Amino acid sequence: MMEKTLTHMDESGNARMVDVTEKVLTIREAVAVGSITMAPATLSLVKAGGLPKGDVLATARIAGIMGAKQTAALIPMCHPIMITSVSIEFLIDDARNSIGAEASVKTVGQTGVEMEALTAVSTALLTIYDMCKAVDKGMELSGIMLIKKTGGKSGSFVRRP
Repeated sequence: MMEKTLTHMDESGNARMVDVTEKVLTIREAVAVGSITMAPATLSLVKAGGLPKGDVLATARIAGIMGAKQTAALIPMCHPIMITSVSIEFLIDDARNSIGAEASVKTVGQTGVEMEALTAVSTALLTIYDMCKAVDKGMELSGIMLIKKTGGKSGSFVRRP
């Protein structure tokens, strides 16, 4: 079995951007999730559209899409990628006083979109925090993780519950 190595380090341990020049173009998709927990009154305001900054989830969806598109500007060793699709979905969980977010990102390229999906879900959740912080500074982001990745040389990954 071949030993895995960190690809963003050269032989001397210096940071580097991986050379993907010779890699084949493949369809790639990544899905990431996360959630934000808040006070019940805050969740009620989000659902009712009662916050002064506007429609929280619509704004968070746009922010997540923008975050995916800006990943290479935020994460030093990420390649700029021609993203072909980004979708952000939200699930309100009244029992847990939380909003779950799921980001799905697709491309046809030489490198994957895992970081773009993780950035999209993080940006969406941070936007919810920003829009609600005037009424609830105790909100908590959690569970941000990659749950699925397809395409590329390393193949598929599906997180098992």
